[in-house]
Amino acid sequence: MIVHAGLIAAFFSGGWRGVLILGESGAGKSDLALRCLDQGFRLVADDRTLVWACEGVLYGRAPDSLAGLMEVRGLGVLPAPTLGYCRIGLAVRCGPMERMPEPTAENYVGLSIPALSLAPLESSAPAKLRRALQHLGAGPEGAYQDALAAGVSPRPGGDSR
Repeated sequence: MIVHAGLIAAFFSGGWRGVLILGESGAGKSDLALRCLDQGFRLVADDRTLVWACEGVLYGRAPDSLAGLMEVRGLGVLPAPTLGYCRIGLAVRCGPMERMPEPTAENYVGLSIPALSLAPLESSAPAKLRRALQHLGAGPEGAYQDALAAGVSPRPGGDSR
């Protein structure tokens, strides 16, 4: 399944953990990804992401025609170092965010992962995204456990094993 979203990943103990960045055209997806790359994230896919499930886990990569490329508004399409694929642990929708959001999830190819909204152009957006990925997309600890207690079941696909 191809999703209109970017995919970036951060390295945590246990490996690379990815976040799908979703939003309308011009919402700031690539801008957020670009700033995250400067904060140690790695690009997996820009604009379109091929997602699939394997053994109850959600993965993503760039379609072959877009691999290693990133569109930077005002500069064009540029080469970028990328990861070939990664496990997806979180979905972030670019748009207005609530101060204390309720836990939500997104479903792809029959799997559910934690999701949230994030104002992509805020200077703190990359730091918020890293912390969300660390906690919501991490596994059975921390805020992820709170989501389960609230009745949102991001498993399978979004937690670490």
